[in-house]
This record gives sequence, C-alpha cells and structure tokens, in this order.
Amino acid sequence: MKQIITSLLKEAIKKNGVSLRNEEIEKFIEIPPSPELGDYSFPCFFLIEKFKQEPSRIALDIRRKITKVPEGFQDIQTSGAYINFFVNRKDLSKQIIQEILSKKEKYGSFSQEKNKVMIEFSQPNTHKAFHVGHIRGTTIGESLARIFEFCGNEVIRANYQGDSGMHVAKWIWCYKKYHKKQKLKEDESWIASIYVDAIKRLSKNEKLQEQVDLINKMLAERSDKELDSLWKKSRKLSLDSFEKIYRELNTHFDVYFFESEMEKRGLDMAEKLLKDEIAKISEGAVIIDLKKYNLGVWVLLRKDQTVLYSAKDLALVKEKFEKFKINRNVYVIGSAQSMHMAQLFKTLELMNFPKVKECKYVPFSEVRLPTGKMSSRTGENILYSDFIKEITDYSKKEIKKRFPSISKKELESRSLKISIASIKYSMLKQNPNKVIIFKKEDALNFEGDSGAYILYTYARAGSILEKANKKLKEKFDTGKLEEKEIELIKKLSQFKDVVSNAYKTMNPNVLANYSYQLCQIFNEFYHSCPVIDSEKEQFRLSLVTALRQVLKNSVYLLGISTVEEM
Repeated sequence: MKQIITSLLKEAIKKNGVSLRNEEIEKFIEIPPSPELGDYSFPCFFLIEKFKQEPSRIALDIRRKITKVPEGFQDIQTSGAYINFFVNRKDLSKQIIQEILSKKEKYGSFSQEKNKVMIEFSQPNTHKAFHVGHIRGTTIGESLARIFEFCGNEVIRANYQGDSGMHVAKWIWCYKKYHKKQKLKEDESWIASIYVDAIKRLSKNEKLQEQVDLINKMLAERSDKELDSLWKKSRKLSLDSFEKIYRELNTHFDVYFFESEMEKRGLDMAEKLLKDEIAKISEGAVIIDLKKYNLGVWVLLRKDQTVLYSAKDLALVKEKFEKFKINRNVYVIGSAQSMHMAQLFKTLELMNFPKVKECKYVPFSEVRLPTGKMSSRTGENILYSDFIKEITDYSKKEIKKRFPSISKKELESRSLKISIASIKYSMLKQNPNKVIIFKKEDALNFEGDSGAYILYTYARAGSILEKANKKLKEKFDTGKLEEKEIELIKKLSQFKDVVSNAYKTMNPNVLANYSYQLCQIFNEFYHSCPVIDSEKEQFRLSLVTALRQVLKNSVYLLGISTVEEM
C-alpha cells in the first residue's frame, strides 16, 4: 500500500512542478491515530518551502492532481495539512491474508539489493569472559545478518577474535606463575577467573608488568616453545567454550579472523604507511597524527614494535575486500570503540582505499548492572553460563506450572528456547545506542514486553487452530469487519514496510517493537472476536493462521525460534 501511495503522491507533486525521490515521500507516510482519519496519512508541512504555500493549500493542490482513486482504495481526502488515504478494507483483508498464506516464510522478503555483505560481530577475546554484554553484539549481528539475507543479499558472518596481545600475555603469566598446578579447563568461568586474578595481582604490584611485557613480546615472536604450546592449548579451550554459546544463541560464523593472523600483515601495513608518509615515528612508536581531524593520535606499533589492534584492523579491511570480493563491510562493535572506528575510516580515506564508503559501523551501547558498568577486568559482570542457567531454571518452573507431566527432554528443550528468546528480545527491543540497565526481574518477566510473551502469543494462536482442527478454505467471506479485525489486518500489512525500515536503518529494534505490538493487537482481537464456531470462523481461522506466519517471520529475523507450547 505504501508503494502505491508513494507513486501517486510523487506523480501529483511532480505535476505541481516539484520533483521528489520515492524515499523522500515514503518516510513521511504515517498511520493516523484514528481510523476516521484514514488508514494512511501524508503531512505536507515539509513542502512549504518548495511550494511557497500554506500546508493546507498544498494538501488540496496535491489531492486535485490525483485524478483517480486506485484499486484497493475507497477514498482520498484532505484534512488541514494532511492527505488521508482510505483503503477498501474488505479487499485489503482478503488480499493481505491470501498473500501471507501463499508466500508463507517468504512473506515480507524482497530482493532490493543483491550485494555480497560481510557482517562482523560478536568478537569476544579469548582468555576472557563471554558475558551478558557480549550477548548484545552477537544478537544484533545475527539479526542484521538475517535481515540482510531476507532482503536479497548474500551474507558472510565474520567473527574477529582477539587471541593475542596484552590480555593473553596477562592470562598466561598469571596461569604459569600462580595456577600451574590446575588442569586447563574448557570452562568459561574458570578461564575468566584467571584473567581477573591477573588484573588484581598486577594492580597491587606495578613492577610485575615487566614480566608480562616480556611474555607478550615472546608470544608475538613465537620464540618460546613452552609459551607457544600453552597459548595454543588455552586458546583452543577458550574458543571451544564460545562455540557452545553460539550454538545456544542459534548463531554461526562463516569466517573466523584472529588477531594472531594479522600480526605480520599489520606490521607490513605500518611499514607501508610510513613509506607513504601517512604514518610517522614518534618516540620510537609508529603513529598516525589525526589531530587536525579532531581524532587524536592513532598508534600502530608500540616502541618495542609489537603490533597494535589499529594496524591489524587496517590489514583486515584489505583482506576482507580482496579475498572475499565483498560489496559492503558492516561492523557491529560497541560504542566504546567509536573513536577507534572513526580513526580507522579516516585512515582508510587517507590511504585512498576505494571501498571506504562501503564500510559501515553499527555501534551499540553497554549492558550494565544496576550497580554500574560491567568489566571483564574486575569480574564485575554476569557470565553467560551463569546467566543462561538462571533464566532456564526460572523457565522450567513456569513451564512445569502449566504442564506438570512434561517430559524432562521436552522441558530442557522448551526452557532453553524460551530463555534464549527472552534474552535476545531484551537486547533487541532497545535502540542499539541506548544503554541497557540489565535487571534480572525484567529479563525473567513472562508477561508484557518480553520474548516470553511473544512466544506465548504464537503458541496461543496455534492452540486455537489445533482446537478448530479444520482445513482452511481458499475463499472466505470477511462479513462486516469489526474494529479489532481491521487493526490486526492493518498491522499484518505493515510487515513489509517494517522489514524495509529495519534493513535501511540497520536497526533490528523496529522489528522487535513491531512483534510486540502485533502480539498486543492479536490478544485484543482474541478477547473480542470468538474464532471457533463463530459465523466468521473460516475468515478468522485464516486471519489467525496469517498472524502466526507473520509473527514467525518477524521473530525469525530477530534470531528467535518459536515454540508450539509454553
């Protein structure tokens, strides 16, 4: 519907001597607050400067240029500065429902662009904790990957992990010096505890840092076989613990990049930048002076010539485009790295890197505890393993209340799905740039604006269809449409626009909010409009089936799996 309205308005505005792009018009089309004002509305305030008229006059002029009400619409009216579009609700209802039932899981998808896109996300460092904060980046990245795929792109999921550098040196130093008698474990909590212990010991005695610096240099040079062996073993255990988490979060990666692989390439990159006079030597370190761009100084190599993240990132960008032949490169990285990303993009500009404009940064803010900021350095965070256990234990209790005789296997499976849905939804319903204050009570809420509520709605709709146990007919009579039926159909019809918006803005929270609103409208419909054995049973069964399909499509794009029973 939005596309038809956009086309109508574009042509009418052009007849008034003003040319606008589709996207300039479409972004102003809105849903009026009351059905009396139409199903779609177009405000004309932004056209004052172009038309040199009052907005109410502009609305009348544009309406006069629309000579024919298109198929699917009943009327087009003006109200002050607004042009209001009234759809033929019976026709729209049949059209929307039939389209959903025929396209099923493809409803809402489109092939707007067929780019090859690499989305880099998650990026946990080995030898550290995978905590609740990491879940946010992983969840956003997986959702974006699904949205991009849904919109016709080929997506490469990439994970760039810090498996070398000072944090690894600190872990190995602490293990060798204080924990050598302990057997290496594939345990996220144990691995994290060694790093936290290292930070605490180093904070008490600064002179110990010299020992860590030596280990860091030896690891970079691969000059000590014992250290290298310990690094390989502990690295593998850390990576294996992450893979268990990814399986539970229902995400995967097509490509893994590691900092250790970028050491030599980063060094070569720094030398090239020196040769091209983009970088320079300052007090023994190799830097890029970006102060005139208000971006400070970017250090590529330390005084001891160990390679920093900056030089490695430059080398990685080059490899992404050259080796994988991608069209776009999307980074899903915490907003704490905003300066680093700005320095990276500015340096790529100075290098005349041809694809710099195809590198996009999606920042996301922190997840904090009510007591303050999380930190893998101090251990003041919620480990994923502890967090997921707490959520699933709560889910099991709630499920057992509803299904006392449920089998242990089904209980485990269902509780994990509900838990993952609750976690992911809590991370995605907020704008990525908004700091989340993580409260256990909110995350464990099975009612209201939560992932569990959305899964419950999907299951409820399924139970209606199961009780009816009737085959849907291709043709049905809508009868006189009731208000709650109209609201639900209109919401279903908006799914395509919501997907398009999420894709263009690279913001999954619009889909999360849509999913919740759709559930609210459906539950209002459920309480107002009996389905089984009603005069409009076939129509309403088709409407419930359409609701389930759209809700399933929507939460799929959030990385959430549905359940048939709660």
